[in-house]
Amino acid sequence: MSSEYQSGSLQTTIQNAVATVQFGHPASNSFPRQLLDRLTSEINWLSNNETISVIVLQSEGNKVFCSGASFDELLAVENEEQGKAFFSGFAHLLNAMRKCSKIIMGRVQGKAVGGGVGIIAACDYTLATPESAVKLSELAIGIGPFVIEPAISRKIGKMAMAEMTLAAHEWKSADWALQNGLFSAIHGANELDAAVENFAQKLSSYNPQALFEMKKIIWEGTENWETLLVERAAITGKLVLSDFTRKALTQFKK
Repeated sequence: MSSEYQSGSLQTTIQNAVATVQFGHPASNSFPRQLLDRLTSEINWLSNNETISVIVLQSEGNKVFCSGASFDELLAVENEEQGKAFFSGFAHLLNAMRKCSKIIMGRVQGKAVGGGVGIIAACDYTLATPESAVKLSELAIGIGPFVIEPAISRKIGKMAMAEMTLAAHEWKSADWALQNGLFSAIHGANELDAAVENFAQKLSSYNPQALFEMKKIIWEGTENWETLLVERAAITGKLVLSDFTRKALTQFKK
């Protein structure tokens, strides 16, 4: 299945028991709301597809995995309701990944910022490259990583999460991400695809029911996210209307 929009692209290919989902956007693989909704729907559809056991989530290009939310849409937010609705897109995606019956592997070929880091954290197993630095820049534009915080803290802990958040202008290296549990393994750029394929094929050879039961165990204790992440979206949606954030977003776009 594939879909092409001015707001980005989404393509899914299925081979054996592995579904590869690739998203892309001309603006450094950022996420406008429409693309977030498409990816969420795709994850939900694959969750109910009995022919697959594993999902590989990846993005287009070589340099950037995901740059987070669309700045254009952030600037277009005019009221708190619109702000909450936009950031709820990330809430719905993370919850879809959390509840998905399949193991989700992340293929991270480059840098990730903001919401992109949240998506990585919501993957069950992530392979990256030495170029895959990560950053949470939200405080620098007057908001915070409130929606994605539960997913990231679950992977790397509160202290490392705080370190990333407060050092909003600082890139954390791929090695840092590996040592803190955000990445599962690092491979050279020329080796990444083979490593992803090999691991996905190994996973898909396991008992699907065992993988499903393991997925439930991995995500134990996150049942409150259904409401928590949407509540966090409301906080961010309010902050994005502040004069500080408006000015910061305008500067970032220059």
